[in-house]
Amino acid sequence: MICCAVSAQNQLSPLTNQFGRSASGADSDKYDRNGNLIDTTAVNDASTIPVGLYSWTIDPRFGNRTEVPIDTLQHDFQNSNDTGGPTGHYTYLGNLGSPRISHVFFDRKDPTQFFFLDPYDFTVIRPETVVYTNTKSPFANLTYYKQGTNRDGEERFKSYFAVNANKRMGFGFNIDYVYGRGKYDHQSTAFFNGNLFAYYLGDKYNMHFNFINDNLKMAENGGITDERYIRYPLDMAEGGKKYKNNEIPTNLSNVWNHNTGYHAFLTQRYNLGFYRDKETITEKDTLTVTEYVPVTSFLHTINLDINKRRYISKDEKENKEYYLNQFLPDVEKDIIDNFSVKNTIGIELREGFNKWAKAGLTAFATHEFRRFNMVDSLSLTPDSRYQKKYIENVVSVGGQLIKEQGRLLHYNVTGEVAVLGEDAGQFQIEGNGDLNFKLFNDTVRLDVKAYIKNQNPTFFFRHFHSKHYWWDNDDLSKVMRTRVEGKLTIDRWKTRLSAGVENIKNYTYLDNVSVPYTTTTGGEENITYLNNLEVRQCSDNIQVFSATLRQDFKFGIFHLDNEVTYQKSSKQDVLPLPDLVLYHNLYLRFALAKKVLQVEIGADLRYFSEYYAPDYTPGIGQFHLQNKDTRYKLGGYPMVNGYINIHLKRTRFFIQMYNLFQGQGEKSYIFSPHYPLNPRILKLGLSWNFFD
Repeated sequence: MICCAVSAQNQLSPLTNQFGRSASGADSDKYDRNGNLIDTTAVNDASTIPVGLYSWTIDPRFGNRTEVPIDTLQHDFQNSNDTGGPTGHYTYLGNLGSPRISHVFFDRKDPTQFFFLDPYDFTVIRPETVVYTNTKSPFANLTYYKQGTNRDGEERFKSYFAVNANKRMGFGFNIDYVYGRGKYDHQSTAFFNGNLFAYYLGDKYNMHFNFINDNLKMAENGGITDERYIRYPLDMAEGGKKYKNNEIPTNLSNVWNHNTGYHAFLTQRYNLGFYRDKETITEKDTLTVTEYVPVTSFLHTINLDINKRRYISKDEKENKEYYLNQFLPDVEKDIIDNFSVKNTIGIELREGFNKWAKAGLTAFATHEFRRFNMVDSLSLTPDSRYQKKYIENVVSVGGQLIKEQGRLLHYNVTGEVAVLGEDAGQFQIEGNGDLNFKLFNDTVRLDVKAYIKNQNPTFFFRHFHSKHYWWDNDDLSKVMRTRVEGKLTIDRWKTRLSAGVENIKNYTYLDNVSVPYTTTTGGEENITYLNNLEVRQCSDNIQVFSATLRQDFKFGIFHLDNEVTYQKSSKQDVLPLPDLVLYHNLYLRFALAKKVLQVEIGADLRYFSEYYAPDYTPGIGQFHLQNKDTRYKLGGYPMVNGYINIHLKRTRFFIQMYNLFQGQGEKSYIFSPHYPLNPRILKLGLSWNFFD
């Protein structure tokens, strides 16, 4: 399964466009990043990866390639379907595929223009995450996950297929079906995502294409009405009988969010260069090969997006008891459309065509057209309301300096500035590099990343009209962000240490400004809060420091994997973060049946310290701050999962007991206010690779 390789991918050095010097040609699988011929007999193991099979992802701006592992990994397979992430970095709403947000700040991504899809990044596919595969025989993967019963269980089916028409051209598809019925009332997720991809890798012409479809339907229950049903179930029991999970009252029961999207992506380049012969020395022989050396490339990338968000609400009585505002009280379907087209053209002077060309240089220009369509009238009568189209155009220019060849030093610096349109004045400079050197007969890698960004807040922070929220913020300032981050990796010691700091000016966020509402029941006054949100900016500088140590140990068949993250936000009222995030995995790994059957047995623990965890509101489908009058801390709960992983040739299988201890009391399995995670449950997973 493709997602299973995420943790390993983070340790790979980027190969991008260079598989040696023949990156653009059909023989790109024969060379390593330094242009040396690969001895394929050293990796010829038919039980794992056949010779001639390799995969990569692409940079969505320039179409450069980054090699990724083939989907044969056994380790951590039991965590490949965890919405909380393979090491538990995410706060989410409990059900499979439900919205999530990382409580590790450096894992968070910038909001997109259509930010309704951002919380679903566990299942949503982006052009940069599509995996392309070159294979001498058809390759397929089928993966199935299951937990629970047909009434409240979860199921997920994933398929991946890739085939080559010839050694230069390949295509395939990916299907991802998610159906989480939900342990709690009106919580189901029903997602169907997929993509088609194709590529052509010639000496002079390269092309990558993908078409992605998203269809995400989620029932929204607004959380449970009282967390004591989870924390103190005996206190809430009636007549000595505890509530079952699906019997716990929820705030909403007739609300859905339905997001759909169609995304077409094409990147292509034409290379000018020359052919030359090259002698390569192997342990067995000296070979002469002909390679094409690209000197100059002309590139073009187009990205087309069609998105629609439907907020479906059918019970006005529930709405009045939950939301403060009823701007469109008689509307059952609140619809927002988005259409955008982004074109990038550029010219690149390629690295490595002669000994003086120590780096590649690219100049590019981008035009982006964006259109948003939503209601723009508060008229009480539906017939007199009208839709308004917001149209934005942005023109930007930029350049890139990149060095990827060689063993010692690699770097990539890209800058871009918007010169015309809605985002005029917006700019960003991003750079990363790695230095490789010897230490105690081992290679040590030092990676450095940095950026400066001056960004216009995303469209829906500036304009949003809906059934329950309405704002136009034309006076928002641009958000200035500066980050520096470094990482030290020693593979032999299984050590990875990273640290970074970021400064944010004009941090833009959603604030919970709910107001108290008093009701009287049986002569007793009850105070509830009617939900309301506002967009706010913090004009002060906010600093975030983060440091992560990943250290793994091995003692015979005993293994202990550890990851410790410490982070600190200088303004917890505006950007709350847990100080400590932990992941530990203790397991036995051994082989049976003449080392054909690989087995892992163990348990892992995820933990984050208490903090004011973000709240979630169905009306906009986003996470936001808790209300300052009612906020409380969540966290401090050790989530423990026990598991057995089995790997037999091309087949992987796991059995996992999720939420093994199912703790109660103040520290229970609630990561976002009023949204408990699933209780203790048995999970199963099966993945099968087909190489012919």
